[in-house]
Amino acid sequence: MKSENEKIKSAVLSEKHRYEAKDEDDCIRADVFLARYADISRSASEKLILGGSVFVNGNEVNKKYKMQCGDVLTFEFPSVQSLDTAAQDISLDIVYEDEDIIVVNKSSGMVVHPAPGNEDSTLVNALLYHCGESLSGIGGVRRPGIVHRIDKDTSGLLVVAKNDAAHIFLSAMLSKHDISRIYTAIVCGNIKEDSGTVDEPIGRHPIDRKKMAVIHDSDKKSREAITHYNVIARYRVNGQSFTAVRCELETGRTHQIRVHMAYIGHPILGDSVYGGDRTKFEACNHDIIHGQCLHAGELRLVHPTTKKSMVFCADLPPDFKMVIEKLENATNALK
Repeated sequence: MKSENEKIKSAVLSEKHRYEAKDEDDCIRADVFLARYADISRSASEKLILGGSVFVNGNEVNKKYKMQCGDVLTFEFPSVQSLDTAAQDISLDIVYEDEDIIVVNKSSGMVVHPAPGNEDSTLVNALLYHCGESLSGIGGVRRPGIVHRIDKDTSGLLVVAKNDAAHIFLSAMLSKHDISRIYTAIVCGNIKEDSGTVDEPIGRHPIDRKKMAVIHDSDKKSREAITHYNVIARYRVNGQSFTAVRCELETGRTHQIRVHMAYIGHPILGDSVYGGDRTKFEACNHDIIHGQCLHAGELRLVHPTTKKSMVFCADLPPDFKMVIEKLENATNALK
């Protein structure tokens, strides 16, 4: 007798997935369209297309095909293969786990996915060891179901799907903005208003391809990005101003908070990539900051099987707390 979760998983795997292009998808390449709506990587979408598993309007499609409004893209995931990545016994801070999901509090400095220059010691390596065979197979590869990501030098909470049904359910929630991700950050400068919203599209930087940027164009090379923020505290140290903020993502683009805060003139403390030298904290030995002062401290979602609302929280890491303490002490000393 199959469990309810096994029945759901079987139904998901046997389903032919179908996505219809809308006005905003006009002229987007088929591989980009598939990656976006199936919530898989660009390389995974290319492999599915090259493998003959993807069709547009019933015809096998080339990855460079430009989607048009009304086009119907269908595909099926191929049989699951093993991931060519080593399982490594790496300690994980697991906040919650059951047969469907794992919620992990990632430390700053840990990369989520293996990539050139970071082939091992990643969150994926650790999850492969921890989960064994209990993994998602989305995209045709047996792997931990990474639903969303956090930058290497950002700490905090991620939810990982342990099976395909959970992965697809959570990915759908994410695409509808139904997963709440709340961050704490310290930014440079004094944000005068107590709250605000940055609603600016983000895309790949036109010159430095390793960076993202606010991009306004008509070629759909950027995507909608919305960040809401509220001021928690303000600090003034030796002529430098800093602001602690609570940021909530409405969308989840790469480097979104970092790009948006820098765009409004308040880069995150410690984020030299988007803020340059002004992100240094000279007043308290900058070397105590390991990465940017950005922490994903709260995660709200609906469980894929029980459908119950769940809230997870993670305290600020020690070095982040130390920075706040030094800022508070220095600010109080000026009063």
